[in-house]
Amino acid sequence: MPGMFTLVLHTHLPWLAHHGRWPVGEEWLYQSWAASYLPLLRVLRTLADESRHRLVTLGVTPVVTAQLDDPYCLDGMHHWLANWQLRAAEAASFPTSDPLRAFGVREFLETDKALEDFTTQWRHGASPLLRSLIDVGTVELLGGPLAHPFQPLLTPRLREFALREGLADARQRLAHTPTGIWAPECAYAPGMERDYAAAGVSHFMVDGPSLHGDTALGRPVGDSSVVAFGRDLQVSYRVWSPKSGYPGHAAYRDFHTYDHRTGLKPARVTGRNVPSEKKAPYDPERADRAIDTHVADFVDVVRGRLQAESERIGRPAHVVAAFDTELFGHWWYEGPVWLERVLRALPEAGVRIGTLSDAIDDGLVGESVELPPSSWGSGKDWQVWAGEKVADLVQLNSEVVETALACVDKALAQTATLDGPTPRDHVADQILRETLLTVSSDWPFMVSKDSAADYARYRAHLHAHATREIAGALASGRREVAQRLAEGWNRADGLFGALDARRLPR
Repeated sequence: MPGMFTLVLHTHLPWLAHHGRWPVGEEWLYQSWAASYLPLLRVLRTLADESRHRLVTLGVTPVVTAQLDDPYCLDGMHHWLANWQLRAAEAASFPTSDPLRAFGVREFLETDKALEDFTTQWRHGASPLLRSLIDVGTVELLGGPLAHPFQPLLTPRLREFALREGLADARQRLAHTPTGIWAPECAYAPGMERDYAAAGVSHFMVDGPSLHGDTALGRPVGDSSVVAFGRDLQVSYRVWSPKSGYPGHAAYRDFHTYDHRTGLKPARVTGRNVPSEKKAPYDPERADRAIDTHVADFVDVVRGRLQAESERIGRPAHVVAAFDTELFGHWWYEGPVWLERVLRALPEAGVRIGTLSDAIDDGLVGESVELPPSSWGSGKDWQVWAGEKVADLVQLNSEVVETALACVDKALAQTATLDGPTPRDHVADQILRETLLTVSSDWPFMVSKDSAADYARYRAHLHAHATREIAGALASGRREVAQRLAEGWNRADGLFGALDARRLPR
């Protein structure tokens, strides 16, 4: 087949540690870890051991890596997996006449594998595992700014700081500095390509409509050499779209239906409009057949798209399918198995798989383009993060950032010396840390989508309060009080330990 196919996965959750457990909070982290991150890395390790390289362009945001490396989260995850196993054991002990018994036996075997994998492979967190996959070339890493801010709405100084610190965080954890990024929410504003070039970023992702639907080649942006790659919606939506996709097939495990005795999910989708109490029992053999059907379908779709796009542009084309990592396992239980089979089946069908860097190296880049303000959210504009529903959060972010930057500037000026380096100021560090958590793109997204909106507003205002509280004490000359406050907030929000306020652009 002409051209090349690239699979891009974007791995992101907000900072959840120490901020609630159920129904939103750490439970969200541990469910995603068990259902998506454990099996995905298992799949990639298996393929790497077979010397299969350049398979996936994997974006992992700094805030996710921070949680997957954090000792508190690792301990919490171990407890969560053990609890999952206890619930599966309970179901496996039900009477033979209970239809949940067979499901419980299968689930117990799955928990056993997950616990063994976690205790043997994840003892030191995710970074060593990711680093090994990058070292052997199985994945290309995409980085991103600290705490996943919606960059177009961010003050340029803080935007530059968040990006540079995010790339530095990846280098420190993984011994690799990403040359490509997944911009949070694929959000773009004209001129950001110059920021990327200055930070050493050579390529980034946008959604297909940002390139007016013409995603057959990467495109340099403006007069820069920074390349934008667009998500091919025709291919990506085959897997998952706002209205359809493989995970909604009747044979697959239903995400929303729980058994209230055990907290397990023993039902299959059955039908789009079938109520939970009428869902049919999950049948793994039936699901396995559906996986094979959807693997074959996806391979046909990719082959057809490569052929059609290559003919249209008169040269080999590039097809990029991009998804949230959490789709594979957390939202779609069968997703990791489907992914492994697809990554085997595509080369067998004559499709070359490569990364975004491979596409640049192979010349799969067209003429320059001027990108519009855009995102991959509803409407493909900024409305999810800047619309009427979240106007109060936009205002909150603006006020908090202004307060934080003014306070940090003043604090660093006060501690600066004429004959030596400015000492590190952990109070200023914590002010910036809380500010970045305040402006996380997750909070307005959850409010706009009415998905745990109360929790999202609580988190935004909590971090805003922390920023103002520390900054207020510091600005009024109460350095010892500010120090105690910063230390207290750091016990909950101690991520990004290398964050250094002295690197904030002046």
